[in-house]
Amino acid sequence: MDDEQPAQSIEQADGDSTANPATRCVLLAEDDRSVRRYLEVTLQRSGYKVIVAGDGLEAMKLALASEIDAVVTDAIMPHLSGQQLARFLRDNPKLASVPVILLTGQENKAASAAPDDLIDAFLYKPINTQQLINCLETLLKR
Repeated sequence: MDDEQPAQSIEQADGDSTANPATRCVLLAEDDRSVRRYLEVTLQRSGYKVIVAGDGLEAMKLALASEIDAVVTDAIMPHLSGQQLARFLRDNPKLASVPVILLTGQENKAASAAPDDLIDAFLYKPINTQQLINCLETLLKR
């Protein structure tokens, strides 16, 4: 009878993490403090764990030090742009498959011209938060 207890615990531990956003961690890189806080709260209210970075270099360091499931990054930031951050992620074997969503202004045509293998999705500012959540859910189901 004691043998049945551990088997039950193992089955519970094997649950599908894609069903629950709370098990997913999003790295949010945005240099505008108010936009960063707004998106952080939005993602948290949708059940995601959020790690925030104020620039691209900080985001790169956090990506290396944390277990992340997705990256939401501004296109233009100090120290390292969103595209440069995405290139770094793609070049790192541990992080190469992490989905990247690039946030860009309508006027930033160069950002949306990034290579297809670099950015998984582009969202234009001002950000529609429901569109961001839907985009994340779609990318994380892959």
